[in-house]
Amino acid sequence: MKTECQNKRKALREHRLDKFWSQAELAKQAGIGADTVNRLEAGKHKPNFVTVRKLAMALDIKPEEIEF
Repeated sequence: MKTECQNKRKALREHRLDKFWSQAELAKQAGIGADTVNRLEAGKHKPNFVTVRKLAMALDIKPEEIEF
């Protein structure tokens, strides 16, 4: 489970970087706080489904790709 979460955090970061976005820009595009993106990528927070959906929509990916 821990490795799977690490992979999802890595996937989130990689999708963000593919768009050349900062954490703040992803947060803005997804309509969430920049601190939330930071905590997700750092592994300090597990997102709820709504947050995953917002991030996926902003990144134009399926929620399953980043669902923790």
